[in-house]
Amino acid sequence: MLFTALLSSLVVLALIDSTSFGTLLIPIWLLMTSQRVRVGRFFIYLSTVVGFYFLAGLMIMFSADAFLNRYGSLLESHSFLYGQITLGIVLMVVSQLMDTNKARALAAERAARGEGRILKWRNRVMGDSVSSQGSIAMLIGLALTAVVLEIATMLPYLAAIGLIASEGPSWPMSGILLFGYCIVMVVPAFVLLIGRLIAYRTLKQPLVRLDRWLVKNAQSTTAWVIGIVGFLLTANAIYDLGWVG
Repeated sequence: MLFTALLSSLVVLALIDSTSFGTLLIPIWLLMTSQRVRVGRFFIYLSTVVGFYFLAGLMIMFSADAFLNRYGSLLESHSFLYGQITLGIVLMVVSQLMDTNKARALAAERAARGEGRILKWRNRVMGDSVSSQGSIAMLIGLALTAVVLEIATMLPYLAAIGLIASEGPSWPMSGILLFGYCIVMVVPAFVLLIGRLIAYRTLKQPLVRLDRWLVKNAQSTTAWVIGIVGFLLTANAIYDLGWVG
């Protein structure tokens, strides 16, 4: 039962992570080329993302495992769990404050003017040159850069590593869970690739609209991510305190 709950939480967090800049927005850009999609390059990009996330996750998880071995009893104390509930509630409140009508209007205005981190990255690294003249090294560099920029702010991934380290099975099963998480993160991108190869004319306009929506709603998406992580932290602490059966 506990393992099933863990798997469910990991799948939810992984699917949230699958909508990030590196795991969905850049793949959409790669698929929107007017030329033939270079499947090999697409796989190289996503494989680099998966591999780097997995290695970084292992490093974080082993560090967390050593930390838990030393301070595990403290993390199970009521004081810590009350603090976890407080943090979760704070994150949910912050997510609500970030996702106001005014914040959405400002984000849409910045997107229309071509401002913001996402559009700046798009202007710098995407375009016809990436798909027609870009080298494999450029794609790998793009993937590594996206992961480095995102990993510190990807709360779902960090939360998933914490869940695996604290509640998951021991090695090597914990590593398998982490690798599976990284695979689930890029499943939507692979689905879009299959659709692009099979029905490009049908998917062209939906891809364009999805691209515009992601750019326009980047801040709202971030707010939702923070809110969901806050909810999971709160729910996990409430369960550990025995407040629910």
